[in-house]
Amino acid sequence: MTVILLRHGRSTANTSGVLAGRGEGVALDETGRSQAADLVGRLADVDIVAAVRSPLLRCEQTLAPLAAAHGVTPEVDGRLVEVDYGAWTGRAIKDLLQEPLWKTVQEQPSAAVFPDGEGLADVQARAVAAVREADRRYTEQYGPGAVWVACSHGDVIKAVIADALGTHLDQFQRIFVAPASVSIVTYGPNRPLVQCVNSSGSVALPKRPAEEATVGGEA
Repeated sequence: MTVILLRHGRSTANTSGVLAGRGEGVALDETGRSQAADLVGRLADVDIVAAVRSPLLRCEQTLAPLAAAHGVTPEVDGRLVEVDYGAWTGRAIKDLLQEPLWKTVQEQPSAAVFPDGEGLADVQARAVAAVREADRRYTEQYGPGAVWVACSHGDVIKAVIADALGTHLDQFQRIFVAPASVSIVTYGPNRPLVQCVNSSGSVALPKRPAEEATVGGEA
């Protein structure tokens, strides 16, 4: 089955220079609301059968127009929530750059544990479990050719993509996902196939995406 990993649209925190984390009151800004509305057109040619989202407001606001257009009611899964940055939550990025842990986050994220928060390895474990469990459940309900959406946060989505690529978490900072971007993974019987990463354009998928790579790379 195929999952569209959707990062929330631009929020008030994305332009404030502050690490928002799970802080209160972080909503989409004007650009983010426009991005959420544009998703309806970008994914108009995709038959979306289900959706799951992080419990945070910015994901709820991003997913709402798309879900309404496809007649689905999003489920909420706490395992897709933003990283718990603990004592770093609400601090200015420019100040965090001076923290010794910042280098660990960039160069060896699997070892990074935020003060009074969680570790990035734990983030990957919970997020991958959430996506794979939902994919199995929806496959049983809708069949292997269906498409669903998971709306979450940047580092969470990067961790899921790294797992799908078979890449160690220490390489996940090489993956970039912009606000309102979509990344697409098909979970087949043998291994995941990453169809695209960080797309900001229109998306069109075949009704039954290939579950195995084709010899020679041809469709």
